[in-house]
Parts: sequence; structure tokens; C-alpha cells
Amino acid sequence: MSVVRAGVVPGRRVAVDAVAGVAVAVVVCAGTVGMFGLNRVFTGLFFGAAGAVAVLFALFGRDTVELTEERIRCRTPWGASTLAWDRVVAGRFALDERGRWALALDLNGGVEPHQELVLLSVPPVTRPISNAYDMRKREQINEIRTILRQKRIPVTILPEIADALQRHWKIAPPTH
Repeated sequence: MSVVRAGVVPGRRVAVDAVAGVAVAVVVCAGTVGMFGLNRVFTGLFFGAAGAVAVLFALFGRDTVELTEERIRCRTPWGASTLAWDRVVAGRFALDERGRWALALDLNGGVEPHQELVLLSVPPVTRPISNAYDMRKREQINEIRTILRQKRIPVTILPEIADALQRHWKIAPPTH
């Protein structure tokens, strides 16, 4: 069984990461202009933007949830934690507070907010797959459902979500 990667970056962490990216861009640009003079403003902006993109890729790339056969590994840019599969009570595909569809695991015990671990958040599906983003989200949903089925974890799904996934993305609703 391969590792299934998922995870949703919370809004506050997105803001902190964005500020870090802007700070890197400003520092690199200011350093370039300070060392080489005002004629190098655009060079400084270019290198600053490249540095900001590198920092953002590093921060967002490290922020994941990995589902393996043995455990669930939650990684952030500053640390990592592990959850045992026996803490998972059920899976749930429902609407989140922003009107997006969220695939989450309900947990017992622990310190997670609302006793849940959000694995995926997608905008409501209204049409067949039309781009790489849709294709990747469909693959993630199938991978997550497969591992949850293997672990015999029940999954509940709202009827309108199940209908849209079946009609547009050809994903059959859970059978248990």
C-alpha cells in the first residue's frame, strides 16, 4: 500500500506563510539593491520573488496529512505528529463552514479541534472533470476511500454530494 497524501492548510497558517514569503521577497530585494545600487531594483525584485516562491513551496509542501497502512502522520512546517488508526471513529463527507465539500475523519480523544481531521476540501462539483485540479481531487477521493474501506472505517456522505460525485466524476457512493 502506498502513502496517501491529503490535508487542508488552515487559513491562519496560509496567512503566516504568505507573510513569510513577502518578508523573504522584501529582504532579498532590499539586500540586492543595498549591495548593487538603485539600478538593480528589478533584479532585486526578481530574486526576491524567486526566494518567496521557494519559501512558499517549502512551507506548503511540508504541510500534509499522510495516510499509511500503519498510522496517520500529520506534518506541519514546524513539527509532526502521529495518530493511530484506532482513534478514527468514522469518515464524513459534508459541507464545511465556507460551503465547500470537506472529507474529514472523526476522532476520539486527542487535542484536535472539533475532534476531527480534515483530509480534503473541494469546491462543489457541478460538471465533469475539466482540468488537472479536478482530476487530482478525484484521485485523492478514490485513494482515501480505498484506504478507509481497507481499514473498515464507515463513511457517511450527504446525498447531494454523493449524487454529484456519481453523476459528474463517476465515483460510486460508499456501500457500507
